[in-house]
Amino acid sequence: MAESGTLRFALNGQPVTARCPDERILLDLLREDLRLTGTKRGCDLGTCGCCTVLVDGRPTLSCLTLARLAAGRSVTTIEGVGPPQRLSAVQRAFVEHGATQCGFCTPGFVLTATALLRENRAPSREEIERAISGNLCRCTGYLAIVRAIEAAARAEA
Repeated sequence: MAESGTLRFALNGQPVTARCPDERILLDLLREDLRLTGTKRGCDLGTCGCCTVLVDGRPTLSCLTLARLAAGRSVTTIEGVGPPQRLSAVQRAFVEHGATQCGFCTPGFVLTATALLRENRAPSREEIERAISGNLCRCTGYLAIVRAIEAAARAEA
């Protein structure tokens, strides 16, 4: 095991200093060391999107990202999107449109949609589908998810 190094980055808008070995992945740092369990462990292969977080505002698969690559950057997890009493437009739309089902994949979808709507305030259905193509859901069939993202885009317009 590599010697632990000190890692400094912004996490959900707050400065964080953490000790972690060079080979530690971001997913493990977030879930195990920092106890932010909203980021889910799915496939560990980068194919399901359940571990999606935003690094400098861009969707990033935390199961494939070394934690040390977060040094000096901004990381947002689902816990940093909106508290229960003040949900973001994307979170509200997911609830209102029944886009959550079991909820396991929801954090990854919400973060991906949040990034999409920051870059494109009025995405077409095709652009939404392309943006979420790296996120898998076994429950919803995606229609509710796409509708929720469309509704969130309208709400933020």
